Amino acid sequence: MFSWLGTDDRRKKDPEVFQTVSDGLKKLYKTKLLPLEEHYKFHEFHSPALEDADFDNKPMVLLVGQYSTGKTSFIRYLLEQDFPGMRIGPEPTTDSFIAVMHGEVEGLVPGNALVVDPKKPFRKLNAFGNAFLNRFVCAQLPNPVLESISVIDTPGILSGEKQRISRGYDFAAVLEWFAERVDRIILLFDAHKLDISDEFSEVIKALKNHEDKIRVVLNKADQIETQQLMRVYGALMWSLGKIVNTPEVIRVYIGSFWSHPLLIPDNRKLFEAEEQDLFKDIQSLPRNAALRKLNDLIKRARLAKVHAYIISSLKKEMPSVFGKENKKKELINSLGDIYARIEREHQISPGDFPNVKKMQEQLQAHDLNKFQPLKMKLLDTVDDMLAHDIAQLMVLVRQEETQRPNQVVKGGAFDGTMNGPFGHGYGEGAGEGIDEVEWVVARDKPMYDEIFYTLSPVNGKVTGANAKKEMVKSKLPNTVLGKIWKLADIDKDGMLDDEEFALANHLIKVKLEGHELPSDLPPHLVPPSKRKIPE
Repeated sequence: MFSWLGTDDRRKKDPEVFQTVSDGLKKLYKTKLLPLEEHYKFHEFHSPALEDADFDNKPMVLLVGQYSTGKTSFIRYLLEQDFPGMRIGPEPTTDSFIAVMHGEVEGLVPGNALVVDPKKPFRKLNAFGNAFLNRFVCAQLPNPVLESISVIDTPGILSGEKQRISRGYDFAAVLEWFAERVDRIILLFDAHKLDISDEFSEVIKALKNHEDKIRVVLNKADQIETQQLMRVYGALMWSLGKIVNTPEVIRVYIGSFWSHPLLIPDNRKLFEAEEQDLFKDIQSLPRNAALRKLNDLIKRARLAKVHAYIISSLKKEMPSVFGKENKKKELINSLGDIYARIEREHQISPGDFPNVKKMQEQLQAHDLNKFQPLKMKLLDTVDDMLAHDIAQLMVLVRQEETQRPNQVVKGGAFDGTMNGPFGHGYGEGAGEGIDEVEWVVARDKPMYDEIFYTLSPVNGKVTGANAKKEMVKSKLPNTVLGKIWKLADIDKDGMLDDEEFALANHLIKVKLEGHELPSDLPPHLVPPSKRKIPE
């Protein structure tokens, strides 16, 4: 009696307690989502069951592109070190999937050995057979970059006549398997080869539902002039727009990702800024890894729920004795209508449903009578997980992020631009004059002094109202001018002397030239007479 009350009380008394996000994800998957997946044969239609290694593994970056777009060179550039099995050339050289991972001893582990290692997240690749496993290896080496992330190098996607030769395994399906488990997918394009072949188009479509993970790199951009680069960039965006059906524009990074001199150095600053943005994106992966796994589990749970409704609906429509085959054909052909009915009855978004054509093909090989009817207890358990347990894990995610705020990728190319004169923006904008003995503002101070003495200074200082009349001539917003005032008014007396006024004008010039203002005034910009004033 009052069993619903008892259930609610038990929830309050005995909530799920997780020590770490990883442990929580494992427990939720095994106890709440996996039973639903197994009951409705989810793994035969969509994705193999997840294992502990899928939750414990480091963030992974998947590189995809046509041959000779610089995928292997990109990895070499990041690591600043050769890795086992590496081959670089203008012809299709990488004919295997290479998982580049950290290991104390340098060496190669073949695919058949990889898929039986419980510590590696590749056991379920066994389903793709020997044709694939003979083309899959793990390159292990001690490298600081690989302590934080792993990188998956893929075979170059073929074009023209070559793409008609079968690989012996479902290439797009393998990439889709990796796409579900990686943290970032980088599509590489060569500035000279923008044509998207049929195989590449098929691959990009296989990455559907993972658009949030995709980044695009327009590589070898130093080999063309600025005017051509603009046209190439426009052509690439047009081509991607035809294949990637999203209203948002995919982020494209332009550069030359190898350690050779730039052939045409005109766009060096652009390449440096783009590289810095891409590096920041990759460096953030370890910090966001737990959130990504949580997000992927939620996506998987939503798909598993929809799959359960589809399978149970088909089972319900099937006759128990006569006319099974005809009814099966009829149901498969009207699968779109069944989707629409489920969508209406259960208020499910159309975007949560699997591809109709793919589902129709898969259903042909199954006996619909062996499907299971709707079991609400399993669905309620998953709903409970999404409504309560996931919220608790979100809190734990934030706690872990707070405890490890500096969890970023280090080493290799990531260290080359961190500090020193080759750091991005060093000696530019507010950083100009950082290494000079003289105060950098002194160069233009005579010009600023002329303006200063027209503003009726009293006791060597101009009031805020008078300074404002001059500063607003820059046409910068009040929010920006307010920040400049705070930086320039070093003694915080609400007025500016000649040095502070010169500094304010220097910062206005910095902003007008397109640079960002510093949050705190750098020591080299503090006027010489104020350098002993404690901040």
